[in-house]
Amino acid sequence: MTPQGESRKSAGERGGVRGILDARVVKALGHPVRVQALTILNERIASPNEISKELDQSVGHVSYHIKVLKECECIELVDTAPRRGAMEHYYRATSRAFLDVSDWAAVPESVRPGLSGSLLQTVLEDASAALTAGTFDKREDRHLSWTPMIVDETGWDELKKGLEGMLERIFEIQAASAERLTEADEAGIPVSASILAYETPATEEKRAAPKKG
Repeated sequence: MTPQGESRKSAGERGGVRGILDARVVKALGHPVRVQALTILNERIASPNEISKELDQSVGHVSYHIKVLKECECIELVDTAPRRGAMEHYYRATSRAFLDVSDWAAVPESVRPGLSGSLLQTVLEDASAALTAGTFDKREDRHLSWTPMIVDETGWDELKKGLEGMLERIFEIQAASAERLTEADEAGIPVSASILAYETPATEEKRAAPKKG
């Protein structure tokens, strides 16, 4: 069954469109600076100069990655303004660069480690910056957990679906907060939420069946 208003397409046509979108998203997420810049532009409008200061990177380096994001159609130019004899360009994200389960399955296996490494580097750098700035533990109700476990295939599927549902809920919370902040004309609270679930290398102890009691 197709969504209302959408014409039926052949598998070949759908595959062709998906291939184009996958290539753009894969390229957009293929470097930590692009991931960080896209994160910033999902939150607000900014220029390469402003982003370079926030990421502590050279303007030229950031400008290159901004150009790549624009070519991937992940961001768009929304304004320009003269600054110190030059024209500063301001961008915003057009859509969240996000790979769902079917997208990820279409990504070549040789590319996946690079994408995962890029995102993990971004997460670690973000958490490290928060620790250094003293904001990581600023709130008593901040969440930090690590839960190694042994599950069967059914358990893995349930865990995966639960985390996917949480991600959708995070998007909903972000959208609702943005509306309230706009109405209240407030800056808001900068927050990062990371979700990880992955298979770990097996050890003899982990291979052993869970003990009762």
